Amino acid sequence: MTRPLLYIFIALAILSSPARASHITGGEMHYTFDGMNNGMYQYTVTLKLFQRCGSGRAFPNPTIISIFDKTNGARINDFQVNINNQQNIQITNPDPCITNPPDVCYDIAYYSFSVSLSGSADGYAIASQVNYRINGITNLQPGSGNVGAMYTAEIPGTALVIGGPQNNSAVFTGNDLVVVCANNNFSYSFGAQDADGDELRYTFCNAYNSTATGGGSTVPPNAPPYPTVPYSSPDFDETHPLGYAVNIDPNTGLITGVAPSQGIYVVTVCVDEIRNGQVIARQRKDLQINIADCNVASASLLPEYYLCKNTMTLTITNLSSSPLIVTQDWNVLDNTNSIIHSDSGPSFTYTFPVIGIYTVRLVINRNQPCTDSTTSTVRVFPGFAPDFASAGICFTKPTFFTDFTTSVYGTPNSWTWDFGEPLAGTDVSTLQNPSYTYPSTGTKDVRLIATDTRGCRDTITKPIDIITKPPIPLAFRDTLICINDNLTLLAGGQGIFSWTPLLNIINANTNTPTVSPPVTTTYYVDLDNNGCKNRDSVKVNVVDHVTLIPMNDTIICKSDTIQLRVQSDGLHYSWAPAGQFINPLVQHPFAFTYILTDYIVTATIGGCLATSTIRVTPVPYPGVNAGADLIICYNTSVQLNGSTDGSSWLWSPAGKLSNASLLNPVAYPSRTTDFVLTAYDTKGCPKPGRDTVSVTVLPKMRVSAGRDTAVIIGQPLQLFATGGESYTWSPAFNVSPSTIANPVALFNEPSNGIQFKVVAFDENGCADSAYIVIKVFKTKPMVFVPTGFTPNNDGRNDLVRPVAVGIKTIDCFTIYNRWGQVLFTTTINGHGWDGKVNGQLQSSGTFVWMVKATDYTGKAYFEKGVVTLIR
Repeated sequence: MTRPLLYIFIALAILSSPARASHITGGEMHYTFDGMNNGMYQYTVTLKLFQRCGSGRAFPNPTIISIFDKTNGARINDFQVNINNQQNIQITNPDPCITNPPDVCYDIAYYSFSVSLSGSADGYAIASQVNYRINGITNLQPGSGNVGAMYTAEIPGTALVIGGPQNNSAVFTGNDLVVVCANNNFSYSFGAQDADGDELRYTFCNAYNSTATGGGSTVPPNAPPYPTVPYSSPDFDETHPLGYAVNIDPNTGLITGVAPSQGIYVVTVCVDEIRNGQVIARQRKDLQINIADCNVASASLLPEYYLCKNTMTLTITNLSSSPLIVTQDWNVLDNTNSIIHSDSGPSFTYTFPVIGIYTVRLVINRNQPCTDSTTSTVRVFPGFAPDFASAGICFTKPTFFTDFTTSVYGTPNSWTWDFGEPLAGTDVSTLQNPSYTYPSTGTKDVRLIATDTRGCRDTITKPIDIITKPPIPLAFRDTLICINDNLTLLAGGQGIFSWTPLLNIINANTNTPTVSPPVTTTYYVDLDNNGCKNRDSVKVNVVDHVTLIPMNDTIICKSDTIQLRVQSDGLHYSWAPAGQFINPLVQHPFAFTYILTDYIVTATIGGCLATSTIRVTPVPYPGVNAGADLIICYNTSVQLNGSTDGSSWLWSPAGKLSNASLLNPVAYPSRTTDFVLTAYDTKGCPKPGRDTVSVTVLPKMRVSAGRDTAVIIGQPLQLFATGGESYTWSPAFNVSPSTIANPVALFNEPSNGIQFKVVAFDENGCADSAYIVIKVFKTKPMVFVPTGFTPNNDGRNDLVRPVAVGIKTIDCFTIYNRWGQVLFTTTINGHGWDGKVNGQLQSSGTFVWMVKATDYTGKAYFEKGVVTLIR
């Protein structure tokens, strides 16, 4: 039989104070054994409270210390204790390898008192409470309200420690001046020492809430056990107060891992004193650790990486993103500690050759300031898959969970369940196949964390719906049968089924009974799922015939689709002839009717049936023909030629026709247009017939006769026409020949301008025309240049340009200023200078021009002169 431990549990409570103790950020308690006096055990108890520097608040002074007998929970005494000593600790020389380091500074108050206690079989309890922790704790549930704190110590009793509870408690000695940066590796010592040499074992444990009711003052705490704080599950709990990437060494109390995001986290560490293989006492240290938005130049990896799903490729990066990191070198080591792969850079990717346990080593800033290194274990055992199923969905009734976790290379060996009940605190289990009774309804996110013997660890979360009664999905709630027919009722769900009344029913204790009632009957189904019950019903209507009323016979347009309709209480239908229906087995089918047809419909209810007929007479659409498609020249008209056997008709679009109500109107389309002829008749088809004629309008011809020009008497002039396939020039007396694109014109008399017209024809016979004016001079070949010009943009005399007569080509026309600089040059007849140089209009003055050319006989021509720019 296991004997109960003897504990002293010391509880400290803050006395009435006008200010709430929300500035206290942690505490711990320890005691020393001072010997015996008149058969009484003498102890000195010390409480240590922490607050951050600069809070502007005073420690409570005095406090209340309450002592309870663990045997019966009796309150022994409440002591008022003053502060015996105060201390300030802080980091004065921050690590240069931390960017944006926070201030780490604590004020510490010590409360000590002496107490004499008689021997007790189960021991005593000593603890301290504050009404409120510091506000805004990240790993507690949002909206959890004002959460207090309780700081405790335990003294073993005479039933456990031979010779009486002569014990000195373990005393925490770890350094609290630790910088913890969000998402960075860190270590924090909660190590302790024991004057009796007891073995010490460390664990994360529940942070205690206070037993105070709130307000500006506090009262002594109640007797243990004490309530725990509401952790923000599933990310945090009492065994993972800083998340699943942070662990505690059970032998040293050293907390290590990757810190969570920035915030304030409550962390409680319990140290068990073990003597002769038995736990004789447990001491606690409770701190609210401030994780800051800083960065450590470190080699920071998770303690372990798992390739346990479906890949053997690992991609990781240094968790520290410090700007002080210059180089990063990676190595992969096998189980013999031999390097099998090396790489460098901010990230690392490697595909492992075989299954096994490997080590990844990261070194930053090798041979440079802020150098650091770390290693991480990689477990490569793909094929591990956590899974589970659940049964039972009613609240207040057990829900059973069955583990289906599989592992290819190992055996599942641990299961951590969180059943997803908010604020419950007890909805957890480590059994393989647990059960849980939900106290409320709703969707619950159930989480299973499973491991195997290869060290693989993975999480799966599934939602389950907890309801007040089990659902009963019914295939139908109201149905119809013919008298003497058999009907199978269909109900879904999980559990035990029972149907009533037990009238004309077979298999009444299944979800699929067969019934054959002689009259309309309502059958009730009851479902029992582990004591969670529900009821539903099915009404079976019984008839002795089928009602069938068809639609009237009708006339439709030939080849149209028609939906046939009947009024009927039938359950099944069959139409004939079946080849003319989209679906001949529905109540209101669609049919295609090309000839007069009698459609026969049969409606059935089990063994009852009825038949009827609907006649459909098809009438052809009005015949209509809009004529053949047409092609016309641009800006011309055409007559349409339609025909129809209808009694009335109309063309559209009407705006481009001479008369839209004629069968043969004249069309005037400006571009290609579709003209639609619509015809109606009175033969029975109410829909019109339509046909379309497309009138294609050819594009406008682009005919050119060339630019106006000038020649001299006797100079042959080559004309050039474009834009057609054939041409006719007029007047024809000066042109030879007059029916080609490029005839030669020759003149014997001078003229101020003769206008020639060319008519061009394309391949479709369309025609268009263009003109050219030719001046004829009675002079020798020469180039005319004006003596002055006025470049004022009035459209008159704005340019100085060469006008060649009898000249074959202008080789060069150049204008100079008085310093001989070239201002303008061209080889194009009629191309002139606007008086500007680089966009700037020149001042009034005289400019020199020179022209070199070749006349129509091939003789060289040269001339020069001056021109005046007038502004």
